[in-house]
Amino acid sequence: MTVTVGETAERPEAGILIRNARIFDGLSDEVRPGHVRIDGRKIAHVGHGEPPPPTESDHIVIDAGGRTLIPGLSDAHAHVMLTGSSPTALLASGAGLGYLTGAAEAEAMLLRGFTTIRDMAGDTGELKRLIDAGRLRGPRIYPSQAGISQTAGHGDFGMIYESPTVLGGTPSRAEELGVMRVANGRPQVLAAVREQLKKGASQIKLMAGGGAASLYDPLDVLQFTADEMRAAVEAATDWGTYVAVHVYTGPGIRRALESGVTVIEHGQLATEDDIKRMADHGAWLSTQPFVEDDHTYADPILAEKNRRICTGVERTFAWALEHGVNIAFGTDLLLDPSKSGRQSEMLTRLASLCGSSLAGLRVATSGNAELFRLSGNRDPYQSPTLTESDGAARPPHHNRLGVLAEGAWADMLLVDGDPTRDLGLLGDPDSNLRLIIKDGRVHKNTL
Repeated sequence: MTVTVGETAERPEAGILIRNARIFDGLSDEVRPGHVRIDGRKIAHVGHGEPPPPTESDHIVIDAGGRTLIPGLSDAHAHVMLTGSSPTALLASGAGLGYLTGAAEAEAMLLRGFTTIRDMAGDTGELKRLIDAGRLRGPRIYPSQAGISQTAGHGDFGMIYESPTVLGGTPSRAEELGVMRVANGRPQVLAAVREQLKKGASQIKLMAGGGAASLYDPLDVLQFTADEMRAAVEAATDWGTYVAVHVYTGPGIRRALESGVTVIEHGQLATEDDIKRMADHGAWLSTQPFVEDDHTYADPILAEKNRRICTGVERTFAWALEHGVNIAFGTDLLLDPSKSGRQSEMLTRLASLCGSSLAGLRVATSGNAELFRLSGNRDPYQSPTLTESDGAARPPHHNRLGVLAEGAWADMLLVDGDPTRDLGLLGDPDSNLRLIIKDGRVHKNTL
């Protein structure tokens, strides 16, 4: 069976047996010869040693030929609705452009081997539903819906000559497209968080400090008061999920942690003490292995902010590893279609930043999956919490991602070579990914 770009992947009526593979399960320190049997959307069996003979239930039998089978990759900070369009195109075109380019980019991400993404600002709800239903090809999506910003914050893309909505102005184009929501004060923050949850957000994205792509906020500024931030955390907690904040600097990180925030996005300008504080709070660092030309800014002020952020990448990774902070990997590529393919290249940088190819691959598979689980009952890829007859809640059953194990979702890649020894192989997915299976469907098979 060969599935190529542009075709609709079909889930076979019976199972899939992959034999003669070398298996990295997402967790262990070794690659072992073995075989995997898929039944529907789940992994039914992972075995080692001699492969079993095919059975009548095996609709597809794939001989891996000694290649390496790994879990599907994940990106913990993606923008599927924004990656495929430029700012000018989004401003000048109708609302449909972002959805069409988002659908195209979702398919491209899947064919790079990214079977799951956590989208950190964008109106992805309808795209996610179509992908989950098998109508479109793309990764699983953990949506944040609109990122929430204060006036003059990182997500305020209104023009400086326009009045803020809180002062009688009209919403910016970013708000009209569902990318951002500007909110000020506890009541508006509560409403904004609840609005995203209503639209299907699995976690909440809040802007807690300055950013490179925004016009009005230097990197050092603090955004949202502690009370506003606590309001967001309270509203998210009521829905069984968490708040992640965009922030680079130590003061913003400290305010976020003290307000109950669970996940820090970026953090490249933190001090070592700030990283230690994250470890003490049990917080996650969802960070990106940026180099300066991952993003291009014509404005020299924005370009300088980008340069400063990139100077902190290596030390941030080093301190997080030293102090035992949970690290998640993301790319944060957006608004430059020519660079969307860097998603694969950025992944390969984890080999040096995490200490080895194996460690980097583990972060991008089972590591990210642990972060995704923080969505609790809002996790779209798990069974919900059930209530016992006595009213007590049973914990949710997690359908596992990022691992090759019995009962896990059937998301996996077959790689020419061994990415646990050379993560650079995944930088060329067109050549080195021979098989892509997501949700039990074969999306690419060039064997």
